[in-house]
Amino acid sequence: MTINTEDLLGSILASLDRIAYIKAEDIPNIDLYMDQVTTFMESHLKNSTRNPSEDKILTKTMINNYAKNDLLPPPVKKKYSKEHVLLLIFIYYYKGILSISDIQQLLDPITTQFFNTDSDFNLETVYEEVFGLEREQVDVLKADIIEKFKIAEQTFQDAPSESQEFLQMFSFICMLSFDVYMKKLLIEKMIDGLANGRDKEERKKAKRQEGSSQGDD
Repeated sequence: MTINTEDLLGSILASLDRIAYIKAEDIPNIDLYMDQVTTFMESHLKNSTRNPSEDKILTKTMINNYAKNDLLPPPVKKKYSKEHVLLLIFIYYYKGILSISDIQQLLDPITTQFFNTDSDFNLETVYEEVFGLEREQVDVLKADIIEKFKIAEQTFQDAPSESQEFLQMFSFICMLSFDVYMKKLLIEKMIDGLANGRDKEERKKAKRQEGSSQGDD
């Protein structure tokens, strides 16, 4: 590309290093009111937004909608626990690529099994395991971006000089977009598979209960 390749690529890779991860240990162990929850999320994730001075990480309306759509268990006496905040972080990352119904399908088993449990294996355990993997993937992602960038540099070699820079950047964006598109399709298919599996289990359970009730007769 005719623009300063090193500066552009360096800027892209540096933006990945600025992505904020909230550690479970950073979340207060006391219950929070809604205003405190939104303030906490803003302070930890603001720099990861496209326009930090304008974009909102979380609002009261968002939280109410998440609860209304069964993405988030209701607060207790208007207070949200550490586990509520963990779920809100998951929702924050999902909402950019998944529908509300898909997020609900994905988080429902997590909430059912691990939210507000006395077991040592709880929602915080799940969160730490998953986000530990995410942090490890940053270097892999950087290598993939560098490879795609270099491939894009080699495209449109015969294009008019005044158009070449834009077309090469367009190639780079298209490769990144196709990657996101394919992964989104894969995620949606896996969520559909999870939903179908739960439906089958529910039907089997209903048949067993029906058979048991007939036996009692």
